[in-house]
Amino acid sequence: MKNPDKKKLKGSALAFGLVIMSAVAIMLTSIIGFVVGQTKYSLRIHAREQAFQIAESGTHFYRWYLAHQVEGRTAQQVQDFWTSGNPYGVATPYEAEYKDPGGSAVGKYRLEVTAPTLGSTVVVVRSTGWTYKYPNDLRVLEVRLRRPSWSEHIVLANDFIRFGAGTEVFGTIHSNKGIRFDGVAHNIVSSSVATFNDPDHTGGNEFGVHTHDAPADPLPPAAVPTRTDIFEAGRMFPETTVDFNGVLGDLSLIKSVAQAGTNGSRYFDNTHQGRHIILKTDDTFDIRTVQSFVASTNEINNYSGGWQTYAIPNEGVIFVEGHVWLEGAVNGRRTTIVAANLLSSSLKNIYIGKDIRYTNYDCTDILGLIGQKDVEIIKSSETDLKIDGALLAQSGRVGRANYGTSDIKSVITVYGALATNLRYGFAWTNGTQNWGYITRNLYYDNNLLYCPPPYFPTSTQYEMDLWEEK
Repeated sequence: MKNPDKKKLKGSALAFGLVIMSAVAIMLTSIIGFVVGQTKYSLRIHAREQAFQIAESGTHFYRWYLAHQVEGRTAQQVQDFWTSGNPYGVATPYEAEYKDPGGSAVGKYRLEVTAPTLGSTVVVVRSTGWTYKYPNDLRVLEVRLRRPSWSEHIVLANDFIRFGAGTEVFGTIHSNKGIRFDGVAHNIVSSSVATFNDPDHTGGNEFGVHTHDAPADPLPPAAVPTRTDIFEAGRMFPETTVDFNGVLGDLSLIKSVAQAGTNGSRYFDNTHQGRHIILKTDDTFDIRTVQSFVASTNEINNYSGGWQTYAIPNEGVIFVEGHVWLEGAVNGRRTTIVAANLLSSSLKNIYIGKDIRYTNYDCTDILGLIGQKDVEIIKSSETDLKIDGALLAQSGRVGRANYGTSDIKSVITVYGALATNLRYGFAWTNGTQNWGYITRNLYYDNNLLYCPPPYFPTSTQYEMDLWEEK
């Protein structure tokens, strides 16, 4: 006789076993699914990281590419490269394959490049990277490259320069020779020499950037003191030399731009001594030919012909093949004004006696003033003189002549930047008496960092100054 209870027990055990097996199967399936999902996720994350690295390599490639295409070229050659040299990524996107260290191709990057506008060096590179395994997972980087302008230094010199006690400077300073600094520098002070013989001090060679503010720096080869009380951002030497002779190439380009009338640019020939230019806030300038001037004071003696009026070029230049006497103000204009004769041994100057001012201090108004020889303050200059702009003396100096101990002026204020081939200065001393401008204020215009004057000289290398992921 069969036992019904045993049958029930067997059935229950089988059902229980099936439940356990089902639960285990579900758990295993979930675990496997989780592991597979995590693996896919990890692979996806790895692929996205690879795509990022590929995009980044594209930006580095373009900087390398520019270094081989334009470094060491003249300003005209650089402009020709961008306008007619068919640079990668400008007219059409440029794509290249990316290989891992083992040489296997893992993906590609695509470069889309915005070339510099005329008068600028700013290049925007958009790099998109992806892997072959996940071609739809894109990483996009955008970087900005530029050749730093000479207007990025409050003072740039091809000669020894000295800043006395009590001087406070905002903005970077560089000299190809050496610097003695006894004031307070809030930014980096650099020199192209490791040591030099300070012409204002007897004794042995001193550091390329040194101070005599107590305690005076020791002499080389001693360790260089930190001196954060003087050099708040530090001092650097030796650094790369800035080529003032190379500015001749920039002047040649500026002349051709003026003659072509680019962006309303204006060219004036070498008639008589030069031109007197008065900038006006209605976006025009008055100009008149100077027939003669007093060489001992640099003041205009008489004119030839009458005044003429033209529009001030925006993002353009005014090129005079003679001296320029400049004054006035601008409102909404970014312009470079040049005095140079590239076909004669008679070098030309910019002369200043009255204020040169901006209306706006937000990159809307930018002036570059380039003298082939000097940027000179004349004898009859205003006793409280204000100059807004980036000043450059290519073969001479920015400054004011020695008009004797009775020639005493109050204040000169330069808001912008100053580049000078020879040692600059607006005052004189005999040790017991000072004359010229008694108070001299130099304020760096931070707008010049990203809004340099059009066609102003630059360094030869592209630097990356902005990086962001899109």
